[in-house]
Amino acid sequence: MCHYCECRDIPLIKEFIAEHERVTDAAGDALRALVRGDPERARALVDRMAEELAAHWRGEEDGLFRVMREDPEYADYIAALVTEHRELAALLPALDLTDPDDVRAFAEAAHELHRHIAKEEDGLFPASLTALSGDDWDASMAAWRAAHPG
Repeated sequence: MCHYCECRDIPLIKEFIAEHERVTDAAGDALRALVRGDPERARALVDRMAEELAAHWRGEEDGLFRVMREDPEYADYIAALVTEHRELAALLPALDLTDPDDVRAFAEAAHELHRHIAKEEDGLFPASLTALSGDDWDASMAAWRAAHPG
């Protein structure tokens, strides 16, 4: 994550980054569990990732992505991010973590997740500072809250 624009000081962006960190921590823990030969622990961690990501993606897509997508400059960039969300959402529950091919697929997906997060944290989030109005930020935060009841 860059530090030049101070977008990480925006409460909504701070929440998104915290979610990214929890998901990547769980992915790393799952990979280490697989190396130790503990696919049950890895499955629990992958399921935790999927749960966290479902709320995270809903908050992003219904909020920040929705308002930024209205600007044609960001529409294709956001569409690609949403496609990546859908691909990972389909993969995670389908993984058989006792199958070496699925373990490799998960390791590759975890690597791709880091690249995906960089596209958001180093690209979209800094751009949001100049792209969004106060009303856009309010709508984005309301969508995040709706995705995270309680």
